[in-house]
Amino acid sequence: MTHLPQIKIPATYMRGGTSKGVFFNLTDLPKEAQTPGEARDNILLRVIGSPDPYGKQTDGMGGATSSTSKTVILAKSTVIDHDVDYLFGQVAIDKAFVDWSGNCGNLTAAVGSFAINSGLVDSSRIPKNGVCIVRIWQANIKKTIIARVPITNGEVQETGDFELDGVTFPAAEVPVEFITPVDPSDAMFPTGNIVDELNVPGIGILKATMITAGIPTIFLDSQDIGYTGTELQEAINSDDAALTRFETIRAYGALKMGLIADISEAAARQHTPKVAFVSPAKAYTSSSGKEINQANIDLNVRALSMGKLHHAMMGTAAVAIGTAAAIPGTLVNLAATNGELLSEGKTSVTFGHPSGTLKVGAQASINQGQWTVDKAIMSRSARILMEGWVRIPGDSV
Repeated sequence: MTHLPQIKIPATYMRGGTSKGVFFNLTDLPKEAQTPGEARDNILLRVIGSPDPYGKQTDGMGGATSSTSKTVILAKSTVIDHDVDYLFGQVAIDKAFVDWSGNCGNLTAAVGSFAINSGLVDSSRIPKNGVCIVRIWQANIKKTIIARVPITNGEVQETGDFELDGVTFPAAEVPVEFITPVDPSDAMFPTGNIVDELNVPGIGILKATMITAGIPTIFLDSQDIGYTGTELQEAINSDDAALTRFETIRAYGALKMGLIADISEAAARQHTPKVAFVSPAKAYTSSSGKEINQANIDLNVRALSMGKLHHAMMGTAAVAIGTAAAIPGTLVNLAATNGELLSEGKTSVTFGHPSGTLKVGAQASINQGQWTVDKAIMSRSARILMEGWVRIPGDSV
C-alpha cells in the first residue's frame, strides 16, 4: 500500500497569556484550507494531534489540555480601520471537532506580535521604539480588540519583567483592550435577568448570572454547588461525577441563554458557554505554592474550559468577570463586595484563580434599562516558542 508523504506548512508555536497555540498565516495554509470547512478542520486536527482516545495528543502539537489545544489563523484585515483578522479554533482533544464559536483571550496577546512579525501590520505603523497599537478584528465574535505591543529597535520586544500568575517566567507586558465586548444592540444578559434560577434536571434549581461579555459565561455561587471557591485543579478534575454535573449545568445554561435550540446540541459546542463559580475573597495556597492573601483580592473565581477546571483563567472569561463585577446585583458583583456596591470610581477587580491572581478592568453603564460596557482591559504577555514548519501526513488534507 502506498502512503502519501508528509506535507509541511509554515507555522509558529506561541504562548499567549496562560495558553499556547499553533499560529498560521491564512495564505500559508494549503489552498483547500484557506476557506472554512472540513479540509481546514481536518488539517488543524492533525496538526494538534486529535482526536486522541488516549487524551495525550502525543502525535501532534497539542498539550492535552484546553489551554494548549488551540489554533489561530491570521490574515490581513478585510475590515476598515483594522490591521489583522484573527480567527480562533479550539480543538477538542478526544473528538474530531474544532469549535469556532468563541475567542481565546489569552492567545489574543500573541496576535499582535505574530501580525507584526508576519508583515500583516503596515510598516508605517510600527515605531522604531515604543508601542505598536495593533487593531485586531476578532472574526469569531465580530469584535474589535486593541493590543499594545512593545517595540525595541523596530522589532517586537518579548522579554521583560512582567509577571503573570500561571506563567513561570516573566516577559514583556502586552496590555489588551476588548472594545465594546457586548454590542449595544445585543443583550448582555440573554435572559433579561441579572440573576436567574437555572433548573438543572438531577441537580435542582441554581442561582446563576448568565452573561455574554468576552465569552458567554454562566456564573454560579460556589456555596450552592458545594465548593469554597478556593479549589485547585485536582479537586475538580479528579472527580468524574463533578465534571459530569458541571457539563450538565453548562448544557442547560446554554439552552436558557439561547445558544442552542436543543440540549443535544451542547456536546458539539464545547467551547461556549463557560461555567465559573465565585465566592467572596478567601486566602488560599495557589498551585505553585504561592500564598494568596485575602486582603489582596476582591473575590475568588474558578472556571471550567472544555470540560475541565482551568489552571488559571481564560482571558475572555476574565472579561466576563470584570464586566459582571461592575454591574450591581450579579453573583460576581455580590461576591466581590459581600453585598455592597463597588466603591465609587473603582473600575477594576482583582480575583484569585488556581494559579494566583489577575486584575481586570471594565466600565459598564446602563441606558434605558440596558447594560452596556465600553471596554475591558487586562495585561498579558506573549512569546514565540518555535517557528518554521509543522508537518502532517499528506492524507490529512
